[in-house]
This record gives sequence, C-alpha cells and structure tokens, in this order.
Amino acid sequence: MQIVIREARIVDGSGAPAFTGDIGIHQGRFAYVGPCCPERGETEIQGHGEAAAPGFVDVHSHSDYYLLVNPLAESKVRQGVTTEIGGNCGYSAAPVFGKVREERVKVYRDLFGLDLPWESVGAYLSHLAMQGISVNFGLLAGHNTIRSSVMYGSDRAPSSEEMARMVQLIRHAMSEGALGLSTGLIYPPACFSRTSEIVDLCRAAKEDGGIFAVHMRSEGNRLLEAVDEVIEIAFISGIPLQISHLKTSGERNWNKLDALFERIETARRQGVDVTADRYPYTASNTGLSAVLPDWAFEGGTEGLMNRLKDQEIRRRMKKEIEAAHPEEDYFDRIMISAVTRPENRGYAGKKVKACAGLAGKEPLEFVFDLLVQERNMVDSIHFTMSHENLRRILKKDYVMIGSDSGAKTLEGPLGEGNPHPRAYGTCPRVLQQFVREEGLLSLEEAVRKMTSDPIKKLGIRDRGLIRQGFAADLVLFDPQTIRDPSTYEEPKRYPEGIRMVMVNGEVVVMDGEHTGKRPGKILTLRSY
Repeated sequence: MQIVIREARIVDGSGAPAFTGDIGIHQGRFAYVGPCCPERGETEIQGHGEAAAPGFVDVHSHSDYYLLVNPLAESKVRQGVTTEIGGNCGYSAAPVFGKVREERVKVYRDLFGLDLPWESVGAYLSHLAMQGISVNFGLLAGHNTIRSSVMYGSDRAPSSEEMARMVQLIRHAMSEGALGLSTGLIYPPACFSRTSEIVDLCRAAKEDGGIFAVHMRSEGNRLLEAVDEVIEIAFISGIPLQISHLKTSGERNWNKLDALFERIETARRQGVDVTADRYPYTASNTGLSAVLPDWAFEGGTEGLMNRLKDQEIRRRMKKEIEAAHPEEDYFDRIMISAVTRPENRGYAGKKVKACAGLAGKEPLEFVFDLLVQERNMVDSIHFTMSHENLRRILKKDYVMIGSDSGAKTLEGPLGEGNPHPRAYGTCPRVLQQFVREEGLLSLEEAVRKMTSDPIKKLGIRDRGLIRQGFAADLVLFDPQTIRDPSTYEEPKRYPEGIRMVMVNGEVVVMDGEHTGKRPGKILTLRSY
C-alpha cells in the first residue's frame, strides 16, 4: 500500500453517516476503506479524527483558459477542489473557429501571453493534458462559443445550413470528450436564439449521454418565464438539465422563490431530470456589460463598440436600463471587479456610483465610457440576492455546489483586480458557514453536494466517493476550523483548516503548501 491514512473521520460522499476508519491508497485508487487497514503504507498519515472526504467537484467552473496560465489551479486545490467542470454559461475554450477564434487569440495573448493552437474539443483537451494540471478537468461544449463560430454575433435565427453546422459541432464535441452542452442565454449571441434552436442542440448532445447546463435568460424580473423555458427544453429533448447558479436576483424578485421551487419540483415529479447548482454567496460576478440590453450586442464586439460610441443609441440604452432597474441604489450594488488598462485599475474594488463620482460622471455614462475604453473587458460583482433565499436554495436535495469561478492565484496575472471571493473559498464557506455555524446542512449532506451528486449528474465513473476501486481524489480537513477568510474587500486569501488534498493518489496540497505536482486527468464520459 503506497499511502495509508489512519483514524480519519470518513465522510464517504454518499450522504451516509461518517465513521472512523482507515483509508489505503495504491496506484491512484482507494484500495482499502474500513475500520483498520491491515497493511502498512509506504507513507502513513495520521488522521487525528479529521474529516476525510472525496475531493470536491466544482460542477460550475470557468477555468478553461486559466489552467493554461496557472496549471497548478492554486485557488481551487487549496480549497479542496480536485475536479473542475469548465465550459459553463455557453463560454468554452472549444470548439472555436473563425472570427471569434481570432478575437480570442488576440485577447488571451494580450492578457496572458497564451498561444491557442486548437479549434476542436479534442485538440484543446490534448493541449491541456500535455501541459499537465493539478486538478481533473471536464468540459462542456459552449453554445455561445459555437454560435459565435458559425454566425458570429448575428441577431437572428440560424439558416438551415447554420443549424446543421451547429448540430454537427455538438456531435463532434461529444465524440471528442465533451460532457454535454452549456448555454448562457443571458449573454450574446445565445440571447438571440429561440427555444427551438436550443432543443435541437440538446437532442444532439443527448445522443452521446451529455447533460444541458444553462444560465437562464433571466434570474430576476423574468425568472419564472426563464425556468419554464429550460424545463420545456429538457422535457422535449429528454436531456438531463442542470440549472446554473440558481437564484432570485433583485429584491423585487425575492418573493418568487416558492414559485421557482414549485416549477422545478413539478417537473421532477413528472420525470424530468432537473437539478441545479449554487455558490454560497449573495453577490454574483459577471461582465459589466450585463447591464446592457440584448440588442446592443448584435454584431459582436465591434457592433457593441459602435453603439456605445453613438450618443443617440446611448440615450436609448439609458432609457431601457433605467426602466428595467428603477432602484435608486442600483449602481451602489455593483462593484467593479477587474479591468485590463492600467489607468482604470483604481476602480477595482469600488462601487460603480463611487467610481462615477471620482470620474465626475453620471453612473451610466461612466459605465458606457469604461466599456469602450476596455473594449468590454470589465468584470463586476452584483449585490442582488437574499441570504434567506440562499439558505433555502442550498437546503434543497437537488442543489449542488458550484463556484461559478475560474482558478485564481494571489499574485501574477490571475491575481489582479478584485475577484469574487468564491474563487478562493466556495467549498470551505459551505462547511464553515452552512454546516458549522448555521447548522443548515449536516457535514454528510454538504460533502455529498460537492462530490457524488455532481459526479452522478455528469455520468462520470469511479469518482465522487471514498470507495474501494474508485479514483483516490481526497481532501483531509478539520470540520471545526475550516474557514474561508476571503471577503469582497479582500478576496485574495486562501482557506484555513485543510491539511491535505490528493488528486489521483498524489498529494498536491499538504499543510497549506502546494507540492507542485500535476496529476490531474481529463475526464470524459468514457473515462475510468
């Protein structure tokens, strides 16, 4: 036996009661799970009653490109994440080609010095595997990326030839290892798509066992209409549905939660496979341009820039935005998170209203000008959610945990700006706040939501449980001290209370230090 962990409190990921025992690991797999391992390990680790759980699975991640910048996946493995699922919200690293690929090549070369020598899912995953990564990684094929590749930023329905091309790309992506289809229906160009387009793409993804992960068209004013649409898509196509970052956004929409639950639970009773994920925070993180109306994005980045430079169009946008968000404190609830130009970096970590005051402008004029200066490369944090609704969402058996963030660092290009704290502390925050402090979830429930539940949903084999023969992804932590110290004001802090993180039987974090190892694997529906 290569490694034996003695006298740990084993939380096996199934939701069953924890028990004290030993875990033996050999050749990257759990070789013994029980009361007392009879063999000595080449390495013996005393558990001291700390919790040993399967490595956490970030079912909603955005590390597609970040893992090429920092393959050690620092902010993820340090919080116990051993598997990331990328390509969410319709934005995937592949498949990508044409004008949108040219734009991304320039963006990521300028930001991170990256070379992007791929178009297909297979080529991207091979590139990632050859580099080596510290976490396991699975990819969803992004509808927004595929539509951009075929139609660029067109605000119209696809022609029959374009639709056939998108279906072909989904089928090819699935054959090369994608786990399913994702879409971001709030973002261009997916916001221009009709329901029937999504149904056809879901049917193609389902043929090879894929799921459908969706950022809905609305999480606020038209939330209920949006959930009706995605349930209809799942019902017609038969595909398993994963609703991304389930929420009620905007105070006037907080009272819609019961109706939201009723729609989901009615669909589940009728046999539709509907689940969801959520991060344990009450602020979201997205591009600042999310405040703009959909029509502003027709024609891609150049179309958006041209409209933002037109004063008459700005007035039209301003009127629509103010009608959609009449709250007096709307721009006090949006924080600038990250920009690219040095002269604008002082805005990071400040609310839009305060930034506008510093610039001597009205808030929307500041937003329009900043988006032009940054060519739409502005991240923002939106404080729009209710803590009580968060608690009720997390408690649902069909809700998993997903960070909605890419892997970050403390310094360097992935440590710039003022990122959302969820990049550093999602899993520890669940265990600290919602298990230990508030008692909302049992330890076993919380671990299940971060391990076997997402693995089962995705259809990945031999992971997500501490079980003999399963891949040895493991996190050893103290349930009494695990803590997320990151805040919105000071987010770049790694968690406390995690002693060890293991990926495929190799230790990647020990006593708060990254070992530098890169044992992560690419996970597909055919992986073992």
